[in-house]
Amino acid sequence: MQVNSNGIRYHVEVCGEGFPLLLLHGFTGDSSTWTSFCSVWGKHSRLIIPDIIGHGQTELPEDLNRYQMEAAAADLIFILDQLGIEKVDMLGYSMGGRLALTLAITYPERIRKLILESASPGLKTEEERMQRRMKDGELANFINKHGIQSFVDYWEAIPLFSTMNNLSAPIKESIRIQRLFNNARGLANSLLGMGTGSQPSWWEKLNLLNCEVLLVTGEKDEKFCMIAEKMQSGIKRATWIVINNCGHAIHVEQKEKFGTIVSDFLLIQN
Repeated sequence: MQVNSNGIRYHVEVCGEGFPLLLLHGFTGDSSTWTSFCSVWGKHSRLIIPDIIGHGQTELPEDLNRYQMEAAAADLIFILDQLGIEKVDMLGYSMGGRLALTLAITYPERIRKLILESASPGLKTEEERMQRRMKDGELANFINKHGIQSFVDYWEAIPLFSTMNNLSAPIKESIRIQRLFNNARGLANSLLGMGTGSQPSWWEKLNLLNCEVLLVTGEKDEKFCMIAEKMQSGIKRATWIVINNCGHAIHVEQKEKFGTIVSDFLLIQN
């Protein structure tokens, strides 16, 4: 379906029945990241799956301010309002995890449970953020200059996704096709607007989270395991699970196990 949020047409998939679960994909992803989980999570949750601004079939505005993390979070709240949803569980992966954390900190009354897969609260210092903004700016220029196919070739080869080389050829090809479906300008604007260097640092506000939080990282993703360990110490009600034999994209590399972990967490009564 198409949902108009603050003047932007968002593509949103909806499936399943039960307490609402808002699902946020990673950079270069789209709603198809999660639709295959409808048969699992849809048994207990109503899945709300948007294409995040800059991705998939959601409209791509020229204004970079619309891609900022807080603006994207406000858009999602407006979508929930349009759907008549007052409170949700929320799962975000990587970039979607940073957006989920932004939404949970900014609109805490709207979140019941929060799951962060391979996510971070951003960078702690302004110097780190400035350096990252420069790198993201260079990458955005690369995308705009060389196009989506050259960028996807580059993106697939970065060390963060090295463990995905172990996936079967059909799975790798389906991921590549989905990434190529994105628009070069949309991905470039997403990097500039909601990249790790552009977003606020939420490290000092993790203690404001009152909802239950589940952190999930892959054993071979050492960087995000270290981030999760630090995050856990700053969150009041956080559980951290490390999944063996996988890296950053746990929902792809260990799909069945990840699906079970998410279901178990959501179904626990407190």
